[in-house]
Amino acid sequence: MTNTSSPSHTVEKIGGTSMSRTSELLDTVLIGDRKGEDLYNRIMVVSAYGGMTDALLEHKKSGEPGVYSLFASSESGWTWGDALSKVAQRMLEKNADIFTDDGPREAADRFVKDRIEGVRSCLIDLARLCSFGHFQLEQHLLTVREMLSSLGEAQSAHNTALLLKMHGVNSRFVDLTGWRDENQYTLDEVIDRAFADIDLSRELPIVTGYAQCRETLMKTYDRGYSEVTLSRVAVVTGAAEAVIHKEFHLSSADPKIVGEDAVRVIGETNYDVADQLSNMGMEAIHPRAAKSLRQAGIPLRVKNAFDPDHPGTVIRSDLETREPHVEMVTGLKGVFALEFYDQDMVGVKGYDSEILDALTRHKVWIIAKTSNANTITHFLKGSLQAIKRVETDLAKAFPNSDIGLRKLALVSAIGRSLNEPSILPKAIASLAEEGIMPLGVHDLIRKVDLQVLVEETDFEATLRALHRGLIENWTGERSDQSALEAVA
Repeated sequence: MTNTSSPSHTVEKIGGTSMSRTSELLDTVLIGDRKGEDLYNRIMVVSAYGGMTDALLEHKKSGEPGVYSLFASSESGWTWGDALSKVAQRMLEKNADIFTDDGPREAADRFVKDRIEGVRSCLIDLARLCSFGHFQLEQHLLTVREMLSSLGEAQSAHNTALLLKMHGVNSRFVDLTGWRDENQYTLDEVIDRAFADIDLSRELPIVTGYAQCRETLMKTYDRGYSEVTLSRVAVVTGAAEAVIHKEFHLSSADPKIVGEDAVRVIGETNYDVADQLSNMGMEAIHPRAAKSLRQAGIPLRVKNAFDPDHPGTVIRSDLETREPHVEMVTGLKGVFALEFYDQDMVGVKGYDSEILDALTRHKVWIIAKTSNANTITHFLKGSLQAIKRVETDLAKAFPNSDIGLRKLALVSAIGRSLNEPSILPKAIASLAEEGIMPLGVHDLIRKVDLQVLVEETDFEATLRALHRGLIENWTGERSDQSALEAVA
């Protein structure tokens, strides 16, 4: 296919949790009320079924080892093989849930067995090769990680294409995983070659969320690669819009915390806000994936996969707000404040870079940062073990410094423009009404987010208080002076 001057198709990504609800997806995103031509001019990029990538790599939250972690660990011996067999069994059970007819189920099972046993043979050969001193396993682990991860994406894409064919849709399985492909291409070349002979007006491509390419997506994005695939497919094919289907709406707060009746769907915002949400772990879209869409002028729509009639939230770079206001209140628990204090740093350069090097070396995620004449504080998300290693490195590099570590929560009020004088005092007043004393407040010049640091025990109460004060009861009519008086 070739790009057109007036694009008409969309590129749509379905996440793993949503993919697990296959029968519901048929009635909403995949088919729904569509008939004939309305089924086409779409490209579907799919993630692995929920939990499958955790089993193949490691659990995203708990860190429980999967096949990859066991293979990478020299102490695990051959236990990775048993773990791979369990993944295979899990995949076959998923096939049985989806396909009730013998023919399609057997085709799906053959596909899974071929991929699983192909990977098993490859890993056995690699382990034997690396048992000799001339070959180091560490040099191949990224490739192993990519190969294992691609198994889940390939199964879900293959199954979805097969299922749609059973329902009369002219679907096509588009495998970007590089399975048994001896050539190496850039990501754009991989996509261009895959879509070269596809007529979007007559076919519905079901694309693997993982793409094997020269850039090595997992090296940069790790498990956020499917959003990169989405964005580059949209750009290369010249899409009119990119769509991400989630199992929930992009709302003003977590309804489980502030209440279903209190939250509202955001509706529209820009990529700047999307970046802030990603920093808070919301992951509307990976910031680097958003860059491609921004530069190409392609809007992104975030929809609830199971509320198909709702338009969702559209994200565009040119969407400015009509008046300053908070659009979302979100946050993170388990944030570590790493406070580095050294009176020798006054007027001296180099401390910042040393701290950043240590954080980068131990792969610790920086959420925010503050500094003054002799103190630099980073607010971090990561394992305590990794952060302790950072602390140890810095103590060795700066023996005269005092380094403190504290666990807290960070809550952020986010919007396209918070350039309204009453927002900060209203936030403080809302917290005071609930008896919450903030440990710190960051109100930066760009006015896209207001960050409040609180004790972990105050996390949910802070979310509710800020949402009520800055969104539910916000009028925008209070003057700066009256808001300040309310605080007093």
